Amino acid sequence: MNLLDKNPYIVVEGPIGAGKTSLSRRIAQYLDTDLLLEQAEENPFLTRFYREPKRYALATQLFFLFQRSTQLAEVRQNDLFRRALVADFLLDKDPLFAELNLEGDEFRLYQTVYQQLRPQTAKPDLVIYLQARPGILLERIRKRGITCEQSISIDYLTRLTERYTHYFHHYENTPLLIVNCEQLDFVNDDVHFERLIQHVRDMRGAREFFNQSI
Repeated sequence: MNLLDKNPYIVVEGPIGAGKTSLSRRIAQYLDTDLLLEQAEENPFLTRFYREPKRYALATQLFFLFQRSTQLAEVRQNDLFRRALVADFLLDKDPLFAELNLEGDEFRLYQTVYQQLRPQTAKPDLVIYLQARPGILLERIRKRGITCEQSISIDYLTRLTERYTHYFHHYENTPLLIVNCEQLDFVNDDVHFERLIQHVRDMRGAREFFNQSI
């Protein structure tokens, strides 16, 4: 069976530093499909959020929410979901950042906006969740050297990974493949990538795990 026959819309998710964008690019290239990426560099509040999280959390979160929902609405409007698509973000998980960074009236405002935008999006056929320990994520963030990310702390990554773990532990909306990516290099190692693709082809359950060491 062709991989796209049962998975025409694939989402790769995971915390910052997990490699979701890189893997999304490689899967889209491998399958010769459309690619939809979040555009973090377009968020004018992101750099300020990393410096002053409490002050800029709401603006940062709402910008991302509107941006991502608009991207998905445009995809639906253009009827691209009839073709295969790989994306590096899942709008359904957006509230976990709000829960982590917002409180009180700001969180309630976010929830109101999210509930208005959420019904406009389509459901993926498969979600690939990349997980790694906070220390590994921090090493990767430091290595790639994006200036605004260098102030991210191990404490923030610890709390973020805990939120991701909790969210996907209870996730039942679509088939889910949980991948421990600490010792895997899907971009530069063809064997690792091919093993992942084969596992996706062979998936039969609604929730499976992929954890192969080098």
